[in-house]
Amino acid sequence: MSTETTASVSTHILDTSAGRPAEGVAIALSARGGPAAAWQPLGGSATDADGRCKDLPALPEGTTHVRLDFETEAYFVKKQDAEAQQDAPANRDSGVFFPEVAITFAVVPGEHYHVPLLLNPFGYSVYRGS
Repeated sequence: MSTETTASVSTHILDTSAGRPAEGVAIALSARGGPAAAWQPLGGSATDADGRCKDLPALPEGTTHVRLDFETEAYFVKKQDAEAQQDAPANRDSGVFFPEVAITFAVVPGEHYHVPLLLNPFGYSVYRGS
């Protein structure tokens, strides 16, 4: 991958309700070469114990838009099960409000885009990190 002709992407997830990294969240990466182009699935990975996803596929030359799809439902279900086993207080809502989070952003060749996801059961935010 040449950083002169393509952009690169990385991400990590912090569970702000626990103040800890979100481990084991599946992430799919897609790209397209313009606003009217079809999305091309590129593959994916999952977050490690530090909440980081270090092995996302490279972007093809000509990519102008990127989409990260975070599969958050399984993470929250697993977390709820672990809390139930520890006799934690019951959640007010046992459902998963955000079963997935899709983040779409524009890229330019030669730039690196680190896009962290700050996640909790009832909200999330993202930003361009470094």
